[in-house]
Amino acid sequence: MEFTLKTFIFYGFALSTIASALAVVTVRNIVHAAFALMVTLFGVAGLYVFLQADFLAATQVIVYVGGILVLILFGVMMTSGRLEMRIHIERGQLLLGAGISFALLMLLLTVIANTPIWKNLTDDGTPLSPTTERIGQLILNEKFLLPFEVVSVLLLVALIGAALISRKEVRE
Repeated sequence: MEFTLKTFIFYGFALSTIASALAVVTVRNIVHAAFALMVTLFGVAGLYVFLQADFLAATQVIVYVGGILVLILFGVMMTSGRLEMRIHIERGQLLLGAGISFALLMLLLTVIANTPIWKNLTDDGTPLSPTTERIGQLILNEKFLLPFEVVSVLLLVALIGAALISRKEVRE
């Protein structure tokens, strides 16, 4: 196997994702766990880039890192009243979690061992096109155009409704 810069970057993303995911479940400070989750989500986005799934990588960063993680941090700060909230885990819970994690790891390794090597080519030998272009073509063709338009109108109605509900009424 040839080690190139691309290989080292891939292993860097993979190792940082695994290490930060382990930190998420082992760190006792919930704020530190949230920041470790951020590193994990960025690492997964980097792995999506290596799979040539650029749209998924951008969505991962925007939705999960930009939205969900910020929501988690706000929830922690609003409910606990302090940033040093500690989590208490009993020994039985730790052993059960470790056992389930080990079983899932063995299942994952079995699936990986039985999967043929992936190639970046289609069946006829041409390279794969970027995922963003393919997703856009699928959404805007005749098959998915009507559901796409219905969802966009529904989101517009929800946005207008939220603006109307949140505005202050002026009393005369």
